[in-house]
Amino acid sequence: MASSCRATVKTVGNRTGTSTKLLGLKFTNPLFLASGVMGTTPGGLKSAVDAGAGGVVTKSLGLEARKGHSSPNVVGVDCGYLNAMGLPNPGVEYFTEELSKVDVGAPVFASIFGEDPDQFAKLTEIASGAADGIELNLSCPHAEKVGSAVGTDPDLVERIVSKAVDATDLPVLAKLTPNTDRIVDIGRAAESGGAAGVVAINTVSGMAIDVETKRPVLGNVTGGLSGRAIHPVAVKAVYDLYEGLSVPIIGVGGVETPETAVELILAGASALQIGTAVATCELSVFRDVDRGLAEYLSQEDLSLEDLVGLAHRN
Repeated sequence: MASSCRATVKTVGNRTGTSTKLLGLKFTNPLFLASGVMGTTPGGLKSAVDAGAGGVVTKSLGLEARKGHSSPNVVGVDCGYLNAMGLPNPGVEYFTEELSKVDVGAPVFASIFGEDPDQFAKLTEIASGAADGIELNLSCPHAEKVGSAVGTDPDLVERIVSKAVDATDLPVLAKLTPNTDRIVDIGRAAESGGAAGVVAINTVSGMAIDVETKRPVLGNVTGGLSGRAIHPVAVKAVYDLYEGLSVPIIGVGGVETPETAVELILAGASALQIGTAVATCELSVFRDVDRGLAEYLSQEDLSLEDLVGLAHRN
């Protein structure tokens, strides 16, 4: 397999292909669009599916419309991006109504954020009207009172997840923050609360300073680092969580080539999310990575299920 972003791969006969059943849902492949990228509108979600995504996650939604932080809120850095969007969104009720009018063509997870268990429960109930699953944003590093502000306390995480699970019949995922030394404890708390799985990881806290103006680049001063630079952090988080949990793990962080996808699956991920690479590699990244993954499985005479967590058994 090639190591470049635009890997050249060929389709070959493989053992079982990359289609998978997970969380009670069927996916054409294990590659999902991550929250925050192209998920602001249902049309954006559909574009990702048309380009080869096996599933999609919406932009994180709150109870009310939110403008987010002032610009500049995204800046390119070596091996990725820093962003401090501040969770801008049109509100869960509006988005859910718009989503119900569109056949996206693949399972849709609604990402939601709130300040307390009751808010998460209300958001879950509303979003369940048009989604196939719920992703709890417990990990955004650049918004006050939400995201990682509520996602680093295991007891609070368990209560949030439990409330959300009670509010829906859909699978509930907890998206975990890497900005803690207790990610396994938090993952266990989410599992105890009834989460069907966990997503690891969200962005890593960081910042950039302009040496000419001598001022922080982002309007919010600090933000979240995504892309290739955080891939090793994601691999370790998934590896540690696989050792400590029994629920499926969706790996995210720096997936842009077949190799990076395979690495996270070997660490223990049952599926993957792709975000920054949609910008750096374009939408073709979904098909490129999927074809490369299929080629790898064929060469190694493994099924996708065989590959999950194999690094722990070798």
